[in-house]
Amino acid sequence: QVQLVESGGGLVQPGGSLRLSCAASGSIFSINTMGWYRQAPGKQRELVATITSDGSTNYADSVKGRFTISRDNAKNTVYLQMNSLKPEDTAVYYCNLRIVRRGITYNYWGQGTHVTVSS
Repeated sequence: QVQLVESGGGLVQPGGSLRLSCAASGSIFSINTMGWYRQAPGKQRELVATITSDGSTNYADSVKGRFTISRDNAKNTVYLQMNSLKPEDTAVYYCNLRIVRRGITYNYWGQGTHVTVSS
């Protein structure tokens, strides 16, 4: 089984920064995609950023230039550095691990960490 444990959420003022971490354990294959999604109250879950095992990244337009995703493959950990935070970034942030094996996609999710941007 795969477990994802997130940390780093909290309350921050507009313009501030936070760093989220997500450590994966279990049956993790070396070729995978890790990422962050978020869900604000009353809204659907949306992509924030993803990073493949070879370092290719993808960002939502709303966070480009402000957020940076990175990973440490040796530690099976993905990070999300969030700068210049805005109130609209307030959401529950979920870590995701996606593995494709024999044509089947497996998605694993963390429990979520709250990020609140407010003065």
